Amino acid sequence: MLKLLITRPLPDRVIAKARGFFDTTVREKTTPLSREELVASLKDYDLVLPTLGDMYSAEVFEAVSDPRARAIANFGVGYNHIDTQAANNAGIPVSNTPGAVTDATADIAVMLMLMTSRRAAEGERMVRSQSWGGWHPTQLLGLHMSGKTLGIVGMGRIGQAVAHRAHHGFGMTIKYFNRSPKTVDIPAEQIDSLSGLAGQVDIMVIAVPGGNATHHLINAEILSAMQPHAHLVNIARGDIVKEADLIEALENGKIAGAGLDVYEFEPKVPQALIDMENVTLLPHLGTAALDVRENMGFMALDNVIAASERKPLPNQV
Repeated sequence: MLKLLITRPLPDRVIAKARGFFDTTVREKTTPLSREELVASLKDYDLVLPTLGDMYSAEVFEAVSDPRARAIANFGVGYNHIDTQAANNAGIPVSNTPGAVTDATADIAVMLMLMTSRRAAEGERMVRSQSWGGWHPTQLLGLHMSGKTLGIVGMGRIGQAVAHRAHHGFGMTIKYFNRSPKTVDIPAEQIDSLSGLAGQVDIMVIAVPGGNATHHLINAEILSAMQPHAHLVNIARGDIVKEADLIEALENGKIAGAGLDVYEFEPKVPQALIDMENVTLLPHLGTAALDVRENMGFMALDNVIAASERKPLPNQV
């Protein structure tokens, strides 16, 4: 029986299915693999099912001259923590879990859009601290989201799912920036430049993949182009936004607020963001629903099962 390493605890049904196919080791820690563990995973296991933060860099692959691993099946759609070129050079295909995460992540985007524009987190803190003195007409006035203009950075599966929710649910005008021409099935305008998009929208949602191509894509230049009443929402990868520039923009009123589910140096969150009332902070909840995480796990297992049978991976990247 082939040996499978699952690098973090997963839902019980996923683990049970894995044990039915493989000699399965589940690493009980919830933290990313250390360098030593990364190297050992390639040497000691036939198949590896890692996730966010398990940094399979080129250096890790170079440290294993004759890897035992025949596939890395990532748990998650984002795989910028895996050097896929180095993996391919080592003869190890890499897969991810697209589709399974789309709706759940889009739901979180809409939740953050509402929370930041309507100042929901600030209001909840007011109630919990017992500092709410009762309703009055000018208390916690925010941005009414219905009918406003939404800008989406990255019109892939998740970006389109956000657009559908915003257009059909809130009557929002949709504009987007995408690196290549894109045709979508709702009324939407593709804007040629990211700074051009930033200047036209009331809320801007980041939905591009992580990686070198999008590192610090949202920086001082883009934030300065946004309107002072606008809000930024990030449900993609933390380092797409240059956090220091975001803090400066918020402190100086260049934008009105932000809703964040991811962070540049996750899980570290800057104290400056924590201290700001106009920032909604979530602990990377994007796919945190049991059925979604189960579906992600089953999709990852489909890939390791295919690898065990020397078949093409269904979701190879």
